[in-house]
Amino acid sequence: MAGTGPERMRGTDGPQADVTPTSSEASTDRVIGMGAPFFFEPEMFSGVAQDLRERFLAGEPFSHVVIDGLLPDDVLDEVVEESPGPNERNDWLHADRPDTIKWSIPNDWALGPTTRQLLNQFNGATFINFLEELTGISGLIPDPHYFGGGLHQHERDGFLKIHADFNWHQRLHLDRRLNVLLYLNRDWQEDWGGYLELWNAEMTHRVESIAPLFNRIVIFATTDTSYHGHPEPMTCPAGTRRRSLALYYYTNGRPEEEKSPSHSTVYKVRPGEKKYPMPSPPKQRITWRDFSPPIALKCARQVRAALRR
Repeated sequence: MAGTGPERMRGTDGPQADVTPTSSEASTDRVIGMGAPFFFEPEMFSGVAQDLRERFLAGEPFSHVVIDGLLPDDVLDEVVEESPGPNERNDWLHADRPDTIKWSIPNDWALGPTTRQLLNQFNGATFINFLEELTGISGLIPDPHYFGGGLHQHERDGFLKIHADFNWHQRLHLDRRLNVLLYLNRDWQEDWGGYLELWNAEMTHRVESIAPLFNRIVIFATTDTSYHGHPEPMTCPAGTRRRSLALYYYTNGRPEEEKSPSHSTVYKVRPGEKKYPMPSPPKQRITWRDFSPPIALKCARQVRAALRR
């Protein structure tokens, strides 16, 4: 159902960057499964951001970059081992709608120790510094609540229709600016589908398809026209799961040309695709606090505190 137009496909031999660390760069002094922590060290990212910044900025149809082999395989193998199946925990959120069929766990406390530590490292200063140097976006703020993110799994027949992400974090009151997706799928076969598709702003054609391969990271800018997804039901064998960790990063404000009213996920129909029922956006509760300056809120809190004495 893809529209006509130029397209790139990144499978196992595409033009992605391979930054697999040498044995001298990769840390080996940890004990797998014994609680020994793994940390992001500045040396892991030394020169990577500078080398890939132009590629990120020049990415089409929107700024993005694909990086292979950035993290130690043994750490990611342990994350996979810790990943529970949908029937193994009651923490899973299951979406079964016309726009997606997937499972997700956004709560880090429901995940294994290596996974939790890895998520913490993605939210730490070393990785934030790397993202800021790579993208040129300063003042990035991670989301400790992993709203919409965390561990994602799709099984056979799973999919995610093409969409632009929500642009505003209701709890943190911040603008969403970057997506980071880490794929955890060894021996993924092309005919199973599940490739991440990037579409142009006019939704006339798919520009790029990216295989969800093990130890592959995709970083892309989040705007109102960064349309992406894996819209076709997957045909992987029963019991095979397409796993990923999803992390989102925010700033307090965004460039003027990117500003728009806050919105939830915006789904799009591809050329030739039958229209399907779109989910209704959640109703937003507006109160006087939304229109009050910070000094007024501070004074109100002080008055309430004085009255309680």
